[in-house]
Amino acid sequence: MSTATTPAPPTPTADTAEQDPQQAPAPTQDGKGSRHARRFGLPIATALVMGNIIGGGIFLLPASVAPFGTISLVAFGVLTVGAIALALVFGRLARRHPQTGGPYVYARAAFGDFAGFLAAWSYWITAWVSNAALAVAAVGYLDVIVPVHGSKLATIAVALGLQWLPGLANLAGTRYVGAVQIVATVLKFVPLVLVAVGGLFFFDPDNLGPFRASGDSALGAVSASAAILLFSYLGVESAAVSAGEVRDPRRNVGRATVLGTLGAAAVYLLGTLAVFGTVAHDKLVGSTAPFSDATNIMFGGSWGGVAVAAMAMVSILGALNGWTLLSAQAPYAAARDGLFPKAFTVKRRGVPTVGVLVTVALASLLTVYNYTFGGEGVFEILVLVTTFTATVPYLLSTAAQIYFLLSGQSEKVSRARLARDGVLALAAFGFSIWLVAGAGYAAVYQGVLFLFVGVPVYAVMAARKGRAGAAGPGAAGPEAAGAGPSAG
Repeated sequence: MSTATTPAPPTPTADTAEQDPQQAPAPTQDGKGSRHARRFGLPIATALVMGNIIGGGIFLLPASVAPFGTISLVAFGVLTVGAIALALVFGRLARRHPQTGGPYVYARAAFGDFAGFLAAWSYWITAWVSNAALAVAAVGYLDVIVPVHGSKLATIAVALGLQWLPGLANLAGTRYVGAVQIVATVLKFVPLVLVAVGGLFFFDPDNLGPFRASGDSALGAVSASAAILLFSYLGVESAAVSAGEVRDPRRNVGRATVLGTLGAAAVYLLGTLAVFGTVAHDKLVGSTAPFSDATNIMFGGSWGGVAVAAMAMVSILGALNGWTLLSAQAPYAAARDGLFPKAFTVKRRGVPTVGVLVTVALASLLTVYNYTFGGEGVFEILVLVTTFTATVPYLLSTAAQIYFLLSGQSEKVSRARLARDGVLALAAFGFSIWLVAGAGYAAVYQGVLFLFVGVPVYAVMAARKGRAGAAGPGAAGPEAAGAGPSAG
């Protein structure tokens, strides 16, 4: 990733830290190391991936796909293979470009500024809309423990609080982001694994119901159930997007991405299978809390609903914590290259603070709109839109990998692994296309509109960058690139 040339400061800047992935702890933009900023090791990077993939959706997935029958497990398997292929591609790309920004960096390196901007813009949309959706889902689970839906004002206040708490954790520094992510991942995985593994001891094949319950063809049933499950795997790129904050990113980003995806897939598959075999099919189809029903059958009593609600709250807060960080990373990387407003380069304690604040503010406005003015189904459509907008960076990243493989760039491609990497890239590209198709016509249509809104933003930023470059070498410094200590 090209950056403007600036005089070497006496101490490392945030930019030089990314060029030297081994350096730790992460310095702040003012050139001083901070005890609040710390580079993520492999465990935290893996937790970031797993925590962002697994939000609150797992607690509803078994009931959501039950109408299609156990053939939905086949869809799970296909999606898992595609997600792992995508994870491996991100690992390969991170070895070549171990900088913060992930898909933005890869798309820009292969296809230029406009492709990079589209990747950053669409990823940013995905992040803040998803955060609003997660907060609304968390309120629904909280209502099981402490009823809040009776008051619209209380509901809005709780939803906003659930967004700003992770935001404040991010503003405290990457050290605290990592700590929160580890704790949230452990707290949510212990009970999830307990239900997933424990449910196998209560497994009854008679509860599974028909293999194809919907009456569709096998291909139709797999595709239909996959469309519901697609959103479950968003987040495989988490470590790549935060590569600049990962210790030894060339080595750890790929490992964390694959390990995190495999861990999430194992929990998904085991949890769904356990619930399928524990709860009778006819009851599961109409269930609003399938894990609660499975817990009640396994251990008796009616406390399962509260327990699962608590699990969901921890799970969603962990996902919000990770997504809040990611939501600021892609705009930060683009802003350093002059493709996003310069304000997004402001970084404190290892975290792009303006990006975090703007993202949480936009998600908060969307949340308030949903509760105040949104009609029925509006928010669900927006969530489907994020399924499409998330695939734009995926498609551009896998296309970048294909470009590197076919362009003969010997310094970027290991010829000994050309065939294997080519198969992985094509599989990941096909998976991304399937994600787009699964989002549905309405979501794709509205997602394209979201992308088009970004075109004039790019036009303004590109023109500004062009003027700065034309003014001479001196003008093409920190202001043109949106980089350097002055951005702090």
